[in-house]
Amino acid sequence: MDDLEEITKEIRTQLDEKDEIREIALKSSRAILRLSGAALRQMQKGEDGSENLDSARNEAHRLTGVLEGHPDIYYSGFVENAFQELTEAHVLRNILRGERIRDPKEIGVHPVAYLLGLGDVVGELRRLALNSLIDGEVKKAQEYLKKMETIYEILIQFDYPSALIPIRRKQDIARSLIEKTRGEIAVASTSSALEAKIGNLEKKI
Repeated sequence: MDDLEEITKEIRTQLDEKDEIREIALKSSRAILRLSGAALRQMQKGEDGSENLDSARNEAHRLTGVLEGHPDIYYSGFVENAFQELTEAHVLRNILRGERIRDPKEIGVHPVAYLLGLGDVVGELRRLALNSLIDGEVKKAQEYLKKMETIYEILIQFDYPSALIPIRRKQDIARSLIEKTRGEIAVASTSSALEAKIGNLEKKI
């Protein structure tokens, strides 16, 4: 029975370590979500958001190092959600700045979280397209729509079971948002053209 006591003592030590790392991962994931969310809100307002985003990326790299050897925590839902949010914010910043899109390693996230976060960028671009329409900038809205379509075309190349990567819902949402945005831009374009014709007629009168 002494052997059993030693065995269970070792198991308890391992679980204590796992529990401590999990708590660190939870705290770090919350920080990444908070910082990435703040950066996204800043970019939506036309602000830079770099300080919050860079802090989130640094935290993601640190978390990845902490979770080395603990794949069960690394691939858990709360870490993946944080990494998706970070990917969404980072890719959006690259797009808005006209920069090269950074890959998962540069951002500090795993590939599955990267793809799922990429799907969420479509929603952010739609928001920017609608803001452009409100401001009467139809051409700018069309540019955002093209970027939405490009991302969707990339996403639909990944036809894998949901157990491997739950991307189908992201694909469906992206397609729906693109269709809505395309329709809204078409209406705005027609209205803009009509206003231009009326303006020309008024000048001739």
